[in-house]
Amino acid sequence: MVSSITLAPEHIIGELLRAQSVRRAFQFFDQRAAEITDEHARICSIPAPPFGERERALYLAEKFREHGLSGAQLDAEGNCVALRAGASLQPLLVVSAHLDTVFPPGTNFEVRRERGRLLAPGIADDGCGLAALVALLRALEICSIETEGSLLFVGTVGEEGEGNLRGARYLLTQGEWAGRVDAFISFDGPGVERITHAALGSRRYRVRLRGTGGHSWGDFGAANPVHALGRAVARLAAYPAPSEPRTTFNVGRIEGGASVNVIPHEAMMDVDLRSASSEELMRLDAFFRRATREAADDENAGRRAGDPPLELDMKLIGDRPSGETPVDSPLVRITEEATRAFGFRPRLDRSSTDSNIAISLGIPAVTLGTGGTSGNSHTLDEWFDPRGRETGLKRALLVMLGLVGQK
Repeated sequence: MVSSITLAPEHIIGELLRAQSVRRAFQFFDQRAAEITDEHARICSIPAPPFGERERALYLAEKFREHGLSGAQLDAEGNCVALRAGASLQPLLVVSAHLDTVFPPGTNFEVRRERGRLLAPGIADDGCGLAALVALLRALEICSIETEGSLLFVGTVGEEGEGNLRGARYLLTQGEWAGRVDAFISFDGPGVERITHAALGSRRYRVRLRGTGGHSWGDFGAANPVHALGRAVARLAAYPAPSEPRTTFNVGRIEGGASVNVIPHEAMMDVDLRSASSEELMRLDAFFRRATREAADDENAGRRAGDPPLELDMKLIGDRPSGETPVDSPLVRITEEATRAFGFRPRLDRSSTDSNIAISLGIPAVTLGTGGTSGNSHTLDEWFDPRGRETGLKRALLVMLGLVGQK
């Protein structure tokens, strides 16, 4: 088991750095940089909108099979899953990246190259991670690196937005490997210093109010769904969110109405609630739900006599658990030491990633960048610069082998 690692992290990483097979793998990353970048571009040119990741997942499964994982397949949720067996099944380490992007169907995913950069929607988030999975697998195979424990390569669906971490959730709670995973690594985005060991919890709601609608003059006094949303937003904006533990809220979208002189028949808003503390998140969640019901009640209380009340529908569209992988866990300590081995200072942070699910289940997990730099994330102008990518891949390899052991 990963938790039973007794050697000091500096000893584990030092031994790996001296191993000839690891040095050959490092050379592979250095010498095949252009090939890795070309593969990155091919992966990202395959559209993967929310809930539409299948084509990209099938391509990844083909690459896994091409590089030695004959059992690569798509599970019932759509994840691409392939086992690279070691001398023993345990410890079993998941190495993953997410297939989906935030961009809707019809988005142009063509990859452009400008001044050494790759430009395309999702090129960094999470094209970086998917390219890393293929590059790491190729290095393991070409350099004949065998492991004591086993590696489960996974391309997950549903990491972004309303996907609500559905791929990682299924993998770890319902799928074939549920209850068998000892540690979890998510490769997501660029960089080397970042070690995301803490999960940022969130609750996301879609609030919808429906009424009779009408004319702004002739039907004045009818309950107005937009007015009710305004009351709810005002209440939420007044919430005394603590700075420690950091807690935030956001109304990210409001829709409704047909014209300036029409009382809307329907109005809707999407709300995002987050906190580093699960207790504070539940407190904010309870406040928001109560405030929204009270806002609808207040609007209904002032409506014309005989008019029907507004109908309120609050739907939970996202629930991401919080938690932390302890900083003194073998996973975090080995990752820190591997980061230092390349002259970088490890930076522990908190975010919302596939690792949230593993952490909530008590499985040691981190999310790591895979080298290079990027900008304009979640926009059509997203870019990735692959210079320095090899360092992120080398770190990733050291962490993987440090956890499962090299034969």
